[in-house]
Amino acid sequence: MAGVLGMILAGGEGSRLRPLTVTRSKPAVPFGGSYRLIDFALNNFLNADLMKIYVLTQFKSQSLYVHLKKGWNVSGITGRFIDPIPAQMRMGKRWYDGTADAIYQNLRFIELEEPEQVCIFGSDHIYKMDVKQMLNFHLEKEAALTVSALRMPIREASEFGVIEVDERGCMIGFEEKPAQPKAIPGDPEHALVSMGNYIFETDVLCRELEADAVNEDSSHDFGKDIIPKLFPQGKVYVYDFTTNNIPGEKSTGYWRDVGTIDAYWQAHMDLLSEDAPFSLYNRQWQLHTYYPPLPPATVLDSDDCKVDINNCMISAGSYIRGAKVYKSVLGFRTNVDHCTTISESVILGDVKIGAGCSIRRAIIDKNVQIAPGTMIGEDLEEDRKKYHVSEDGVVVIPKGAKIGY
Repeated sequence: MAGVLGMILAGGEGSRLRPLTVTRSKPAVPFGGSYRLIDFALNNFLNADLMKIYVLTQFKSQSLYVHLKKGWNVSGITGRFIDPIPAQMRMGKRWYDGTADAIYQNLRFIELEEPEQVCIFGSDHIYKMDVKQMLNFHLEKEAALTVSALRMPIREASEFGVIEVDERGCMIGFEEKPAQPKAIPGDPEHALVSMGNYIFETDVLCRELEADAVNEDSSHDFGKDIIPKLFPQGKVYVYDFTTNNIPGEKSTGYWRDVGTIDAYWQAHMDLLSEDAPFSLYNRQWQLHTYYPPLPPATVLDSDDCKVDINNCMISAGSYIRGAKVYKSVLGFRTNVDHCTTISESVILGDVKIGAGCSIRRAIIDKNVQIAPGTMIGEDLEEDRKKYHVSEDGVVVIPKGAKIGY
């Protein structure tokens, strides 16, 4: 659709994902062995054939730029582009003050494209959505703004914008991160929450952003300021994410906010579960990314230890010699030496693990070297003295660390 522009908010600092975000922005964090978090938002647009996309960046964006340049370069096709836009400080020497301010500071790019609708999506959630289906809903309702939403256990809903909706699908209430979320009528265990994905009519978006920019009392955020002001006008509609159908698979409504270490780890374990709720293998909904030129993964027995691998994803360029690997995701170029055991772990790639190690419930960032005989995840009290350990006991080894040397 020529009249649709995508804008992906990719400036997230990701402080709750530290130490994985010490050297990179949240959207650039690797996921699933072969991907980055931003790939899932981009694929949602790509598979819907919506290919006019600006990616708005901010913090620690170098690795994100490199990934987009290598894997998402669209050139030579008129009217199609995926362009990263750094924070240009057009409105003064300041970073973006909020999600609405990020779009406001880039209104010039919207004006250049002259779209009829603007799709504003986040960049750090794991899910599949045919954006065109949400767009069709928006057009059918003649909405000024459409917000995608899903049911969330009420104990978790206070981290999101909580929505009230009438029988027509029109928003009649909205509260950003309430301490006491309102339950869905007839379902006291769940609340309806915003996924942070919006489709605006362009004239409405520009009008609201310009009014918000001069409001000194505003925090310049879509959830805190723009939506609460707009929905009482009666033209804000709510799109039920669970109605979105992905070709080639059953609709599961899978969506994960991987904003914490434990959520990030659990999302990887979801990939490895029986009848996984999120599939990487649907040929009708291919997941594009940058895939480096690497040989296939190699798995060999050693003289003293047999290889044993179960319920794993192992990326290209990996070399596993006489090791046991259970329910783990191994990124590109993971090298594991003989008689080592790895279980329930996520290894981001370019990692060397020596012989005779034991690694359990860990996340190991890139360019890590682990000496032979190292134990990680066996004694959490000892691990806390040396590493970051999450609330649920997941040990995180930071990028470039040399362990045991």
